[in-house]
Amino acid sequence: MELTEIKYGNTNTFLIRGTKANLLIDTDYAGTLPAFYKAIKNIGIKVSDIGYVMATHYHPDHMGLISELTEQGVKLVIMESQLPFVHYSDYIFEREPHLNYKPIDESKALIIAPSDAHGFFENEIGAEADILDITSHGEGSIAVSLDNGKVIIAGDLEPLEYMDAYEKGTPYRNDWDRILQSSPERVCYAHAGSRDIR
Repeated sequence: MELTEIKYGNTNTFLIRGTKANLLIDTDYAGTLPAFYKAIKNIGIKVSDIGYVMATHYHPDHMGLISELTEQGVKLVIMESQLPFVHYSDYIFEREPHLNYKPIDESKALIIAPSDAHGFFENEIGAEADILDITSHGEGSIAVSLDNGKVIIAGDLEPLEYMDAYEKGTPYRNDWDRILQSSPERVCYAHAGSRDIR
């Protein structure tokens, strides 16, 4: 398995290259498709090389290209916990008609229960990975745990170095306490960059 960071706007997105398929974690805002094409060309792939796409959460800067990618054959993967929030950003994009945003059609997506996440990664992607529900950035947010928890794709989770600002028992501390159980070595944030944990 290989993890590649793709930056073409304000959100860091990540491509998991498994032995069976490639999975894109997050996209940027609607209207960034030309920049996305350029970015993936620079790493030597085409849209047809991306088998699946998944959003860490459904804020507009993380899922804006999903409909356009699914129209090109990329399969959307949604965790069951995310289903109520898939259309969270529709009203935002409605105010920007020039972006030509099309709402996600979740009826065509692969819906995964928490107990099936590990099997999905193993059988469909060919990667050692799992999904963690995280609540501190909002309901429907997830983190992706790779390589037995050694690498975490954390989406918009507040960085670890802010730990001292939060009391025990808060959603932020609860999220990090669970993540740290696997002794991660690297955390990949959507906006704060990727950092090694020493």
